Amino acid sequence: MRRLIKSNALRELLLPLGRMVVFVLGAGALLSAVMLVLALLFRGSGADKLLLSTQNVNIVFYTLSNLPQVFMDGMTLGFVYAAIALGYTMVYGVLEFINFAHSEIFAIGAFAGVEFLIIIEKFGAFTNAGSFGPYVYLTLALAVGMVAAGGVAVLIERLAYRPLRGAPRLVPLISAIGVSFALQDIIRLAESLTTGQFYRVIPTFGNFDDRIPLFSINTGAAPINVDIQVKSVVVIAAAVMMLVGLNYIVNATRIGKAIRSVAQDRNTAAILGISVNGIIAFTFLLGGALGGAAGVLYALKFTRIDPFVGFMPGMKAFTAAVLGGIGNLTGALLGGIVLGMLESFAGAYLGTFTMGNFGSEYKDIIAFFILIIVIVFRPSGLLGEQVSQKA
Repeated sequence: MRRLIKSNALRELLLPLGRMVVFVLGAGALLSAVMLVLALLFRGSGADKLLLSTQNVNIVFYTLSNLPQVFMDGMTLGFVYAAIALGYTMVYGVLEFINFAHSEIFAIGAFAGVEFLIIIEKFGAFTNAGSFGPYVYLTLALAVGMVAAGGVAVLIERLAYRPLRGAPRLVPLISAIGVSFALQDIIRLAESLTTGQFYRVIPTFGNFDDRIPLFSINTGAAPINVDIQVKSVVVIAAAVMMLVGLNYIVNATRIGKAIRSVAQDRNTAAILGISVNGIIAFTFLLGGALGGAAGVLYALKFTRIDPFVGFMPGMKAFTAAVLGGIGNLTGALLGGIVLGMLESFAGAYLGTFTMGNFGSEYKDIIAFFILIIVIVFRPSGLLGEQVSQKA
């Protein structure tokens, strides 16, 4: 029996890793192929001639030379979206309810982690931090963000959602939108009273901005050097650990079995002695903590945050959850990676193929266009809804 349990636990740790590899390589290969086909189709066009005149390269070479770096950026962004999307899908899987305040929970985690780093910087913590010190401080910032975001998530579940649990579905949805706006203003108020600033910038510390060379491609002309920022590696590693940990908790632990039982049938779960309120609160805690950690990682990657920082990433993460199949943990992972890849590829090549008529700022349209397409043609998402599993 113990061997079976151990093997099942090992399977739940390794299986999501395998899925991540498949999703990342699959999405990257598919989008790379699409970009190359487009580049071949645009050969000899105005876009091709513009590149030849300005950079002395044709559009096919330009596309090929940028593919590895675009892939790296898309993978980083995809894992951030996946981590946020899991918060949406966790809550929906148990309550069949979209927690639109999750984007502000993400923002609270980001502010809590960044403020922690700013405070310890004032005490000179980064002066003699050594090689591993910055990673310790970042880990502490992640923990602070997770605690703050998870605590707020549990609080709003108790005050704003639990009293409305038996109401029609539209009522808690409206409540979630109200909580979202309220949390935005609370963040603004807290920052104005404590710092007097509307936005915050994460301190520069450690070697997170350094770039790690990966490989070089000799093209016969100028070599193509592919590298990745240290902070991108940190973001990917942290997101992978969170995704694997969540999958393990949900599928290989007793509390995960209780979560799946409550998702399947709350009344029966209560009869069996499961604390339904406790499990739902724990689900919000878990989803909120993931969102808070994702907020700190987002701040590390993009450096600057404001009270509205959660809106766009939250909407895109919701789109990722719907794309993969809302209520499906694997679907949230797939949706996040696909959406991150799409956004990265669109941002890198849209301006080139359109001769600058549509720049990288239009990449955000991609997320919402996909949301419409998925809702129209496949409302259950790529992997289908998985609101409840066999417990």
